[in-house]
Amino acid sequence: MALLLGVDTGGTYTDAVLIRDEDTVIATAKSLTTRHDLAIGVGSAVRAVLAEADVKPGDVSMASLSTTLATNALVEGQGGRVALIYIGFKERDLTAHGLAEALKGDPYIVLAGGHNHAGGEANPLDEDALIIFLKTHKDDVSGFAVASQFATRNPAHELRAAALVAEITGRPVSSSHQLSAKLNGPKRAMTAVLNARLIGMIDRLIGRAEDTLKDLGITAPLMVVRGDGALISSAQARERPIETILSGPAASLVGAKWLTGIDHALVSDIGGTTTDVALLKDGRPAIDPAGARVGPYRTMVEAVAMRTTGLGGDSEVHFISEGLTGGVTLGPKRLLPVSLITMDAPDVVHNALDAQLRSATPSEHDGRFVRAVPGQTHEGIGAREIALLDRIGDNVHPLGDVLRARIEHGALKRLVERGLIQVAGVTPSDASHTLGRVMHWDAGAARKALLLFGRRRTGAGNMLSTSAEAVAEMVINQLTHQTSLALLETAFAEETPAFDLPPDVLANHVLMQRGMKNHRGLVKLETGLNIPVIGLGASAPSYYPAVGEVVGSEMILPEHAGVANAIGAVVGRVTMRQSGTVTSPSEGKFRVHLQDGPRDFGDKESAMDMLETALRDTAESDARDAGAADIQVSVTRDIRKAGVESREVFIEATITVEATGRPRVAEG
Repeated sequence: MALLLGVDTGGTYTDAVLIRDEDTVIATAKSLTTRHDLAIGVGSAVRAVLAEADVKPGDVSMASLSTTLATNALVEGQGGRVALIYIGFKERDLTAHGLAEALKGDPYIVLAGGHNHAGGEANPLDEDALIIFLKTHKDDVSGFAVASQFATRNPAHELRAAALVAEITGRPVSSSHQLSAKLNGPKRAMTAVLNARLIGMIDRLIGRAEDTLKDLGITAPLMVVRGDGALISSAQARERPIETILSGPAASLVGAKWLTGIDHALVSDIGGTTTDVALLKDGRPAIDPAGARVGPYRTMVEAVAMRTTGLGGDSEVHFISEGLTGGVTLGPKRLLPVSLITMDAPDVVHNALDAQLRSATPSEHDGRFVRAVPGQTHEGIGAREIALLDRIGDNVHPLGDVLRARIEHGALKRLVERGLIQVAGVTPSDASHTLGRVMHWDAGAARKALLLFGRRRTGAGNMLSTSAEAVAEMVINQLTHQTSLALLETAFAEETPAFDLPPDVLANHVLMQRGMKNHRGLVKLETGLNIPVIGLGASAPSYYPAVGEVVGSEMILPEHAGVANAIGAVVGRVTMRQSGTVTSPSEGKFRVHLQDGPRDFGDKESAMDMLETALRDTAESDARDAGAADIQVSVTRDIRKAGVESREVFIEATITVEATGRPRVAEG
């Protein structure tokens, strides 16, 4: 009997599930995610699921982890301070391609060097300038990203820069050619920057998770879900954490298929921080050909074609003052629900809320609290941030008590982005507690916070509402509306060739919105989704029935929908892909572009055979390292030719090798 343990660390909850022989769920459990040390939540969930199933830890034959940590970090702008080494490009690329925004003020250097399209050196690498840069920043960043022009055609300069980083700084380094075999240097640079930013965070999570499992007596090796739904070893995930973006959502798709057996549906997974929507077609999730997009960032990571929106049960509720009636909108940032933080400091929160309700003058900080995240490093923050951290200390505080000047708002934002503090405020979770839909935390504190929120003034000068329940209904209705937009945008994105407008414009179009309300006038309008929706997530039963009614679709809420990610973590397969190119720099010469540099051949068949063999060896080796058994290999060749003077001329060939198999430990 194979006993499989799946664990998913979400923004709010950590889920655990035990599956016997890959076909029966025998136990599930949840624990609050502990942001300051995720392994605490992992340990609590695993202990609970083992106790429920009454099985011994040593009987577990495979453990697998899916996580929204990388996705949430990118959506919320969190991660370590990094430095970019940008070789052979122009400085203007940093702004033109969004790199400056992604760096958020972190250091960078633009160096001479790089290669041309054929893999020849364009300019020598400026090692002297690089050495000065590394010595300057070796102590104020957590890692380095290296991207060189046409590094996928010849990685020599990236390899040399990475060697110098290791020699001079000892810090982790992310080289763009190791993360993607595709061209588009700026996008590879973006991927390398985000990978470098995530390394410390993911390494700590996996390391602590492995230690926790060992302490519990689970000796099975740990697998991690990749962004395309495949499984990789924990060591591979530590080296390339960027590949775990969309890990949780990808696992949810695998879990949705396993739970329902449905081959064609939209899958919508609501968590604490994000809502992830994707199309399940012919029983498989599609891979995004343009690379995974998370929040504002487009990467070159192979991942499921999924639209990730900053919308969840813990999304920040914003007040809209414009207009006579006012209103609310949600996200994209996550807050701790007031009802949740009250569980840690009930006296502080209730006393502050009561005092704010008694005050005749509302404050912008009413209903908001702050606490530090213990155990975090303070690399790369300034004196003002350190002073604010010292003021917060180890306790929960009303936000207005710790902010003493307007200029400190910037320091607060930077501390949140670095993951050093957490802010609590009104969220949809608080609205659900106020309406009695869920009662996990402190509903009384949630009601008080919503009363405070309702005292805000609209454009007409009136209060938004004097009823906590009325404000809660506004929040839940807005969540329903924004979720329906996310579903419609995903559906329209799949049908883009049929329309001339972008998916978000189509979803928000007045005809679409009126049609979903079955407009009847001189014109009759009926619109909606023509496909079922599988709703996943712990809060899906609370929110998604109303969403199904709005979009006019069957809403499927399967049993164990709340732990679908954890289920997907253990029923997936190990899949390793390797891609490479053969070019023809001159007539009769065929160049194979390899990880260690280009090699030339006199005929194209020899070149392509050599590349296929190299890719096959690497893919099979990676699959074995990930723990796959019974490995199956498939190969595709995409050959581009052009007609010149009534004959075909070879331009380029791209070869992709895929090695796949179930994890070895699950077989026995």
